[in-house]
Amino acid sequence: MKKLLTLAFVSLLSISAMAQQVDLRKKISVSGSAETEVTPDIIYISISLKEYLKDNNSKKKVEITTLENQLYDAVQKAGLDKGNLTINNLSSYAIVTEKKKNPDYLASKQYRLKVSDLNKWNDIIGSIDPKGIAYTNIDSYDYSKIETLKKELKIKALQAAKEKASYLVEALGDKLGSVIDIQEVNNEQYPQPMYRNVMMMKAESADMAGAAAPEIDFKKIKLNYIMNTVFEIK
Repeated sequence: MKKLLTLAFVSLLSISAMAQQVDLRKKISVSGSAETEVTPDIIYISISLKEYLKDNNSKKKVEITTLENQLYDAVQKAGLDKGNLTINNLSSYAIVTEKKKNPDYLASKQYRLKVSDLNKWNDIIGSIDPKGIAYTNIDSYDYSKIETLKKELKIKALQAAKEKASYLVEALGDKLGSVIDIQEVNNEQYPQPMYRNVMMMKAESADMAGAAAPEIDFKKIKLNYIMNTVFEIK
């Protein structure tokens, strides 16, 4: 009998504890959003230069150093810091070794250029011998103040959620209490940029000689944040 009473007492305590854990507050769940679009101002472009033979004559080779100097000069004329241009791969030692093995070897080098203005990129690529350009491509891009912008959008989305919750609750004659829960939804979009004219510039294409630099259709970065919130109703 004592055991049964003890079990009954423990059960009552458990039920009482569970009842105390149940959240009986009145609540409202709402979402707020904020979005914007920005033009990337940090753009990384890969450039590949390759030696070629003038009129297919092995004695009239355009050396990689000549093409490289054209590239460096164009970068300086564009007002960019020399640190914006780096070599991606292939050391000078490898080029020298290959040329010793094969005099007809056509050396190539790959570079990575950082620009903030695509007009400068067009000026740079237009100053290089087009037949010495194997290809160009956009590696990646970003926005310099992206983190500050993300913070501002999240705050705006949260404020929008609170404003919505306030007028909905007040419409029923109640007052909005403190926030109980906040959940963030990220909808960032980094669309792939595309060349309008050509994606790759082939060195062997005779039509490229004297041609203008390709235009780039650069889509904006779209940032959208949704804040799902739960507020207490007083």
